[in-house]
Amino acid sequence: MDELLYEIRDGIGFITLNRPQARNALTFPMYERLREIALGAGEDRSLRALVITGAGEKAFAAGTDISQFREFRTPEDALHYEERIDRVLVALEECPKPTIAAIAGACTGGGAAIAAVCDLRIAAANARIGFPIAKTLGNCLSMANYGRLAALIGPARVIDLIYTARLVEAEEARSIGLLSEILPDHAALQARAEALARTIAGHAPLTLRATKEAMRRLRLAARQVNGDDLVTMCFTSNDFREGVQAFLGKRPMDWTGT
Repeated sequence: MDELLYEIRDGIGFITLNRPQARNALTFPMYERLREIALGAGEDRSLRALVITGAGEKAFAAGTDISQFREFRTPEDALHYEERIDRVLVALEECPKPTIAAIAGACTGGGAAIAAVCDLRIAAANARIGFPIAKTLGNCLSMANYGRLAALIGPARVIDLIYTARLVEAEEARSIGLLSEILPDHAALQARAEALARTIAGHAPLTLRATKEAMRRLRLAARQVNGDDLVTMCFTSNDFREGVQAFLGKRPMDWTGT
């Protein structure tokens, strides 16, 4: 089974994260395929918009597949991972075509990062969004992702989400700017995502492109700060190794702060 599906229908590209048995948790090949599509979209003059969604009703994407963290040991492992993910997010940010995240169910970690860099986020009523890393793995976000989130919802709300490790329900997510629209169920979400994409596709493409690029430049200007030391501190810690093993072993974490 293909882990990521992509089809183009009448000028709209539909990307489906397709691991419903794993709540659409992202593998590295899925990340790379997403980047490839985003880069190619900019060259396809017939393509007018992209919609990203997850297979099934339970999850948009439940972060990165945790099993891929088993061998993390060195600062280089941590930095390479963040650089790899950031290449995907930058490709989505810089894609000149409008992007829409259609979210049902859990949207966490790397999945939430992907949704956050899309131009628009709409969701089914069962959507739950967040970065619960303070209770799962004990890692941290990259400086770029902290910057993206702070630009989207503000620093105080970023701290609230990370410190509490809670997932934001759909109504609250709309109230703080994470979502622009809530639909009653998965079927309504899929229909609305396509209708919204077609509405946007009918508008002046240069206006949309200029607006997207202007917002990207404003965000970029606000995050020119190095955070590699924070990434390596967390990803090479005893707590991160404990978090991975405890998560995969389905047992409580024993944090030590080391």
